[in-house]
Amino acid sequence: MRHLKAFHVFHTAATSSSYSEAAAKLNITHGAVSKQIKVLENYLSHPLFYKQGRNVRLTQEGELLKSYTEQAFQTLEAGVSKLFQVKNQCLEVSCEPTLTMRWLMPRLSDFHHNSGADVRLSTAGGPVTLGSSGLSLAIRRNDFELLHDYKKTKLVDEWVGPVFSPEYWHQINKDLSKVKLLHSQTRPQAWEDWSSSYGDTIISDKTHQTFAHFYFCFQAAVDGLGAAIGSYPLVADDLKRGNLIAPFGFILSGHSYILLSQERAPDDLEQQFTVWLQQSLSQCVPTPTEKIAFYNQE
Repeated sequence: MRHLKAFHVFHTAATSSSYSEAAAKLNITHGAVSKQIKVLENYLSHPLFYKQGRNVRLTQEGELLKSYTEQAFQTLEAGVSKLFQVKNQCLEVSCEPTLTMRWLMPRLSDFHHNSGADVRLSTAGGPVTLGSSGLSLAIRRNDFELLHDYKKTKLVDEWVGPVFSPEYWHQINKDLSKVKLLHSQTRPQAWEDWSSSYGDTIISDKTHQTFAHFYFCFQAAVDGLGAAIGSYPLVADDLKRGNLIAPFGFILSGHSYILLSQERAPDDLEQQFTVWLQQSLSQCVPTPTEKIAFYNQE
């Protein structure tokens, strides 16, 4: 828009008692205010102020213009305020689906209670595009190649181990030859990777069942359909409730959960969420007792 600066100076002068007061509000000189008013008067072909003693008063045309600039700048101010409110009070976060449903969502009310901010979650795994997609942050397991040079903040090491429902564990009478291994298409090598690290042959000559998502795998384990490889944050709540047990304990998988963010200084809400996430996940590790296999000690 032509002469936007002049309109702003006019609006400030129109709501002040003098050019000097307007100059002080704008942090410019008295002469600069007078010059911008003159530019606007020439552009509109109407006088906007007239002198009255040491002060200035609006002409009839000036009063009319003031009514329009008030509306315009109030609308602009409200819009900018709304943009800041949206930016500062709502965070767009992408998170792996099973971590979202089994760990993050049950705890988001705690973050909202402390910050007053909302977190809008979208679920996805693997590569992600931040910024242009509207996403501010992404929570991932570091098991894929990043396509962008994002900042990586480590949240917690991943501990894994087979989990059973107590009923299923007693149903098979702790006979490992009877175990049905539950698999997920999203982590098809989970049992093999655990067995390789643990040094146990539990995966050989067993019945198997595969589900489309890791989440279904855990629900099947809770429902007593078999045993699944549990990533600790994903099964922590069910372990505490007694819905699942981990008779083989937990071992480090060699992977971690990380937070991806853009290579820039985080805004206050991003920083607040990052700190909350780190603190919350740092508490979500197996206890020394949970790390130890107990099935062969009973």
